[in-house]
Amino acid sequence: MSAVGLIVEYNPLHNGHVHHFAKAKEISGAEHTIAILSGPFLQRGEPGIVSKFARAEMALAMGADLVIELPVAYAVQPAEWFAFGAAALLDATGVVDSLCFGTESGTLDLLLPLSRILADESAELQERIGFHLNEGMNYPAAYSRAAAAAAGFAGMEQEILDVLQQPNHTLGLHYLIALKRLGSRVRPLTIPRIHAGYHDKMPAHAKIASATAVRKLLLEQDLSAAAPYLPEFTLGIIDREFREGRGPITWGSFRGPLLNLLLTSSPRDLAAFHEVTEGLEYRLRRVLPGLGKPEVAELLQALKTKRYTHTKLQRMLTHILLRHTKEEMSAPALTAGPGYLRVLGFSSGGQELLKKMKKTASLPVIVKPSSFEHPQLELDLQASAAYANAFPNPETRHMFRDYLEAPIRFSR
Repeated sequence: MSAVGLIVEYNPLHNGHVHHFAKAKEISGAEHTIAILSGPFLQRGEPGIVSKFARAEMALAMGADLVIELPVAYAVQPAEWFAFGAAALLDATGVVDSLCFGTESGTLDLLLPLSRILADESAELQERIGFHLNEGMNYPAAYSRAAAAAAGFAGMEQEILDVLQQPNHTLGLHYLIALKRLGSRVRPLTIPRIHAGYHDKMPAHAKIASATAVRKLLLEQDLSAAAPYLPEFTLGIIDREFREGRGPITWGSFRGPLLNLLLTSSPRDLAAFHEVTEGLEYRLRRVLPGLGKPEVAELLQALKTKRYTHTKLQRMLTHILLRHTKEEMSAPALTAGPGYLRVLGFSSGGQELLKKMKKTASLPVIVKPSSFEHPQLELDLQASAAYANAFPNPETRHMFRDYLEAPIRFSR
């Protein structure tokens, strides 16, 4: 029983994801697929446009056999920790043979040797990153330049730098680093992204667009405008969620609770939260009175500097909203890895995988969160409740769905 792993957000699941899914099964030769899915809040610090349950349903409708939630402690993090948490979950299942991810080049020829060098993060690499940060670079640019220099590939510094400045290459590199640090037997595979770049804001192809472009169409136009880029099952799920008052969710949905926290917290209070660094607690307090409108989008724009990317600031606001402390998200805490495999949904094939995982999994497999206790799980449940409280039509049962409903059982 072979299985290929996919690390996904599906915000929302579009035709490009369907292509990735099909190619992953083809090149891996796997019978089954396991998707590691980010929960309510995503890697770039954004809330999902619809809930984790709706996005898990999309994955199962596409053909995934088992959907496991990536804990929020890893989901809302820079590439290094996001990749480590997701790869650790795949490895912990004991049934995943390969991990397939998309890259701009569709090859691991440069990423694999680079990952072997960077898996052992030397003091030299950290010093170089610090040097470039002090020059005013943001962290992704500083890491890319330091990694290129540390690799020491004579004459290839610019090529390495160019590769690492592409988002899917960066994430792919961190998947490879994570697998090496874990000593995992999971085999990495990659396919090239087609027809759409990660950040493309407008479609450039008749059928495939980036998730960014799809969300823009959904939010600024309507479902029919996004329809050419979405499979029928995604369209149906989004339509249902919107009609029933469970979406669309954006940062604007959290304006009230976030601004209330910011307005009633002292700089000392704010400094305790994860990713509030280097005086950002004072910058937060300074910019609030000058906002044209009390909106999250305006706050982000006012906070942005050359050093602090939009993504870094979104992640910081997510951690403030969810009250994630520096201690909870410290490197020692994250290095310990995820503490469980939380099942969001499964098909009949997924049921077979779960039976096998009773013998192979190195972490507890959680079907009923109410029957298990773990600090990371508590953060997950809190994040889900906070997310559901922001629905256009919030209901108590949605806030406590993790406790009240079993995982999705999908019949094909």
